[in-house]
Amino acid sequence: METRARRPQLLWLLLLCGTCARVCCCNETRMLERLPRCGKTFAERMRDVAVWKWCDLSQFIVFYESFTNCTEVETVVVGCYWPNPLAQGFITGVHRQFFSNCSVDRTHWEDPPDEVLIPLIAVPVLLTVAMAGLVVWRSKRTDRMP
Repeated sequence: METRARRPQLLWLLLLCGTCARVCCCNETRMLERLPRCGKTFAERMRDVAVWKWCDLSQFIVFYESFTNCTEVETVVVGCYWPNPLAQGFITGVHRQFFSNCSVDRTHWEDPPDEVLIPLIAVPVLLTVAMAGLVVWRSKRTDRMP
C-alpha cells in the first residue's frame, strides 16, 4: 500500500530529473545534429533584417535571444551541459556568418607624451602643497587682523 502512495511522488521526481542536464550521458553527435536547426531558424529570421542593420543589436535582439535559448534547449535535451565547447563552436560559426563585418570602432586612448603628462601631474600637486603651506603659515601668524 505504501508503494502505491509513493508512485505519484516518484513520477514527479522522474519528470523533474528528466529535464535536468545529464552531463555523464552527453550525446555530442545528436547535439551537433540538432544545433543547425537553431541556426537555420536564426538565418531565416535574419533575412527580415537589412544586411546593413546586422551590426545594430537592437534590430535583431529578439531573434538572437531565441537563437541562444534554442541552442541551450537542444544541448540540454541530448544530456549535455550548456555552454560547452562544441556548442560555443557552433555559435561562433553563426557569428562569423552574420557578424564578421561588424567591427567595434572604439577610440584607442594613449597617454600623452611625458612632456605634457609630467606638468599635468606636477602642477596640481605643487599647488596643493603651496596652498596647504600658506594656510599653515597664516594660522601661525601672531598678529590678527581686526
